[in-house]
Amino acid sequence: MRYFKILLVFILALTLHGCKYYNFTGRSGSINAKTFQVNYFQNNAEVVEPGIELTFTRRLQDLIQNQTNLTLTNAGGDLVYEGEITQYRISPMTATADQRAAQNRLSITINVRFTNKNNEDDDFEKPFSFFYDYSGDALPTGSVLNAALDEIFERITQDIFNESLAKW
Repeated sequence: MRYFKILLVFILALTLHGCKYYNFTGRSGSINAKTFQVNYFQNNAEVVEPGIELTFTRRLQDLIQNQTNLTLTNAGGDLVYEGEITQYRISPMTATADQRAAQNRLSITINVRFTNKNNEDDDFEKPFSFFYDYSGDALPTGSVLNAALDEIFERITQDIFNESLAKW
């Protein structure tokens, strides 16, 4: 019985010691960063919806703050996110018998440049996009637009987080 307790303590110690090399975001080791900055994402899309660039910038800042212990800074961050909204497009998806759109799709694409000042191997530049389908009878304003932006930005910001920090 005494040897069983010693063996149990030894196994527990090994298990806890091994946790420092893996975290729950899926990334082994550490990111070696204490601060991050999210520069203002310009809206360079052909069709411009006013205000979405600020909304997106804040959503990305909030997501990183809520899912990490990194500190947001305005300049000199260890991790830097920047880029631009390159596409805001509404297109019909299905039609009715009288050639009207039964369903429309709002698509947004955001080009992101990520820089890790402590590890240049993590740097990337790539587009992230997602869409939201809504009724052809509705206009992309008010609550329809808010619901679309909520869903699109939630997905895009999580994809950016996964690509830059979680490495999924």
